[in-house]
Amino acid sequence: MVLFAAISSTQCTISQNGTSEIYDIVVYGGTSSGVAAAVQAKRMGKTVIIVCPDKHLGGLTAGGLGWTDSGRKEAVGGISREFYQRMKKHYDKADAWIYQKPEEYSRYRPDEDAMWVFEPHVAEQGFEELVAEYRIPVYRNQWLKRKGGVKKNGSRIISITMLSGKTYCGRMFIDATYEGDLMASAGVSYHVGREGNDVYGETLNGVQTRNAVSHQFEKPVDPYVKPGHPDSGLLPRIHSGSPGKEGEGDHRIQAYNFRMCLTKVTENR
Repeated sequence: MVLFAAISSTQCTISQNGTSEIYDIVVYGGTSSGVAAAVQAKRMGKTVIIVCPDKHLGGLTAGGLGWTDSGRKEAVGGISREFYQRMKKHYDKADAWIYQKPEEYSRYRPDEDAMWVFEPHVAEQGFEELVAEYRIPVYRNQWLKRKGGVKKNGSRIISITMLSGKTYCGRMFIDATYEGDLMASAGVSYHVGREGNDVYGETLNGVQTRNAVSHQFEKPVDPYVKPGHPDSGLLPRIHSGSPGKEGEGDHRIQAYNFRMCLTKVTENR
């Protein structure tokens, strides 16, 4: 009763059907994990919405990372595999191949149930189909108000307010963004960087120089402000020291970057 009263006193934004609703689950973030979480919530009979700063659904999966990094594909299941199966069904259609024949592309295997390499717009279409099929409302271009945007009753979040002034109320919230702004604003404990092996008794955490033998620059990249002149200083974010001891944790995170799709076919640009 206390929780319900607290939520009721919050001015919730009017939903798409014209009413002020308190959702079972509010997912913040339109990434692939955000869509999957919302779909699963709907399958469990819950009311759910996606509120996201994004314009496009799917995060990295639909934003250029069309080559799925997966080792043992048989380990991929659930909604994730359903998505890859959806990709396969798309490329099983003859009209999906405009500039290349399917038999010319080694990554397309007719006998497999899933497609692991795909075009970004096809992935985005797949996520849009999912939210449409499950009738999941999506509120885009909604950025969390970092200061004072998270309202709690005790340790439970009851509403989040955006920079736009809109407030979304729920009984449970999921942070499905890459940055974790909702998580941080809610005051929960978290870690930035890589944990050391000793934290959870593992063997592949922290510094792993033995595994850093591939995916390196093919050509030397000059790290200095003035190329060839060490006395000019290092470029921003360049670290000159050792990465640390094997298995040791640190505060570093992977650099953000752009994933671009390139083609020599003028008509496909």
